[in-house]
Amino acid sequence: MKTGSLQQHPHHSALVSMIWNIANGLRGTYRPPQYRRVMLPLIVLARFDAILSKHTDAMKALFDENQAEDGTVKFPQVLLDKKLTEIVGKDRKEKLYNVSGFNLARLLDDPDHIRANLIHYINGFSAKAKDIFDKFEFEKEIDKLDEANRLYKVLQTFVGDLRSHGLTLSPDVISNTQMGYLFEELIRKFNEQANEEAGDHFTPREVIRLMVNIAFAEDHQELSKSGVYCEIYDPTCGTGGMLSESEKALKGFNQKIYLGLYGQEYNNESYAICCADLLIKDEPAENIIFGDTLGVKNAKDKGNGFTPHDGHPSKRFNYMFANPPFGVEWKIQEDYVKEEYADKGFNGRFGAGLPRINDGSLLFLQHMISKMKQPEKDGQGSRIAVVFNGSPLFTGDAGSGESNIRRYVIENDMLEAVIALPDQMFYNTGIYTYIWILSNKKSAKRQGKVQLINATQYYQKMQKSLGNKRNELSEKHIADITKLYADFAETKDSKIFDNQDFAYLKITVERPLRLNFQAGAKRIEKLWEQAAFANLAKSKKIKDEAQIKADEERGEAQQQAIIDALSGLDDTLYTNRNAFLKVLNPALKALDFTIGAPLKKAILEALSERDPTADICTDSKGNKEADSQLRDTELVPMPSEIPFPLSLGYDNETNLDKLLTALRPTIEAYMQAEVLPHVPDAWVDEDKTKLGFEIPINRHFYEYRPPRDLAVIKAEINALEQEIMQMLGNLQ
Repeated sequence: MKTGSLQQHPHHSALVSMIWNIANGLRGTYRPPQYRRVMLPLIVLARFDAILSKHTDAMKALFDENQAEDGTVKFPQVLLDKKLTEIVGKDRKEKLYNVSGFNLARLLDDPDHIRANLIHYINGFSAKAKDIFDKFEFEKEIDKLDEANRLYKVLQTFVGDLRSHGLTLSPDVISNTQMGYLFEELIRKFNEQANEEAGDHFTPREVIRLMVNIAFAEDHQELSKSGVYCEIYDPTCGTGGMLSESEKALKGFNQKIYLGLYGQEYNNESYAICCADLLIKDEPAENIIFGDTLGVKNAKDKGNGFTPHDGHPSKRFNYMFANPPFGVEWKIQEDYVKEEYADKGFNGRFGAGLPRINDGSLLFLQHMISKMKQPEKDGQGSRIAVVFNGSPLFTGDAGSGESNIRRYVIENDMLEAVIALPDQMFYNTGIYTYIWILSNKKSAKRQGKVQLINATQYYQKMQKSLGNKRNELSEKHIADITKLYADFAETKDSKIFDNQDFAYLKITVERPLRLNFQAGAKRIEKLWEQAAFANLAKSKKIKDEAQIKADEERGEAQQQAIIDALSGLDDTLYTNRNAFLKVLNPALKALDFTIGAPLKKAILEALSERDPTADICTDSKGNKEADSQLRDTELVPMPSEIPFPLSLGYDNETNLDKLLTALRPTIEAYMQAEVLPHVPDAWVDEDKTKLGFEIPINRHFYEYRPPRDLAVIKAEINALEQEIMQMLGNLQ
């Protein structure tokens, strides 16, 4: 499915170049990576001004007319918003107005008060527009420019030079859509320039196009219908790239489609850019919520009880896209996430489990899953495309939070595909990344299956590196990878697996404890290495010096008494613990103080050594004791004949026990084939068996390459030696 695009305005390149030249005029006051702090809000301001300036007096008059001296208003705010927006244009859908009585041209008429008037102008905007400038923290930059005596010049250049070159941001010349393209291009250029600062919030556009193409690949017939409505969501929307690219793709494919774009973002500048982009295109910026998707609505809420901030708590979406932060801890949100997990379980967002505190990626995935439309309730399902690093694929042992989240996704047949991307694709990291595609509306051919795609070789080198980004996807690469997904066939770069292929059992293999015992001088000396024995002569008192001294003296006497008792035993080597205890116990009971269990354990530990020829140690019931030093674990693949989902009820331990009972023959067969031939006395501790899930994509695409022949390597070394000798000879 082609993304499609509208033809760019002929002034597009000239405008980009002009604005870039204006940005270079900031050098000195700002470093190049900081230009965006001024230029992005200024571009937004200039576009808004181009839309509103000819209505300046009419908007001001209506606002003043609405204000009575006694503080009452003629129109309520909702109606006033509507009337002010109607002044701007009958066709305008979103609220955008300014009631200050200023515009950029009028600001230049009063250079002595340029700072104060500009701030007043910004404060006169409609609520969402003003919020954009607040999140840009533009007033700080205004103060900085004013102190450097550059504020007037920057505004004059921006307004005057554009017009003098025949370029304008007026909506009469540049449509909202074309202005969106211009703003997106400038965002990209400024973010690339500042990749070390902005990389966390900017996803390469070719990666987004790949995600969008794949997400829509199987739905093109449905999406091509006239009047179809589609809601798209990004819980970490950054500057809005995922939303913009998905909109561009769908509008390029179907001009009559109706879209609802929703997002949430916690970074001030990124949020401002995203909202500005939507307002510039006259699209609902109100659907972009500011705040931490996982955590609290704002900082003051912290510590005031359970206040998670899901900005769209009752919404469900057709498509979701995200690039959550890689490997970022969620300690700030920990209290709220854990409380929701404990109180709500699967009725909340995180019922499947909690990952380790140092990586919250899978929390975002669960949040997105909770936003899926349900076919049985909504008559339609959803599809998710999300970018992760390698950690969510395999990090976490069987039974861990990460493993249980993967288990939930796969057991519920939501994972459609995982696509391995080339390395060095992102501005702020050179690591390999992976696109996960999830859906609860799988086509018949995909049900019960997961597709793994190796796209690590689908890239071209960039002419100029940008931070850690050295590779990029061409349009052909995007098309080829999308085709691999859509074809759903076995190839060199595409492999199809059953869901249960990613499940395994982690079994704990025990071996018997075998010890010999001897009360010889060398082993008695090892008593001092045992904490329980050494602590006899340490007082628990802190301040009472007399009592401390008395405790220490009593302990030292007990230590010596134990050593004397053990030294009185013969130094016979016992290979049976019970036989040795028959000799040891009477000697210890003869002491005038009691030997507690920890101290007795320490004595036995000091006097024993592991001995494979010794008898097996048993407990009071005659059961074999396991040697913790010989304990091992094995991963047993899940047999294909086991029905799926495996546990017959995800969070039901009774059903999991039934599963383990059903798998006992599989475990026994594994032991017979892989373990017992090497250690015949081993057994499985069934109480420790755990069910795990991982997605080892790299293992499935590994290609063995035999080492080069030694004769070839030797010949190359000899040739290099000859070359070095010749070079050294030329120096003489």
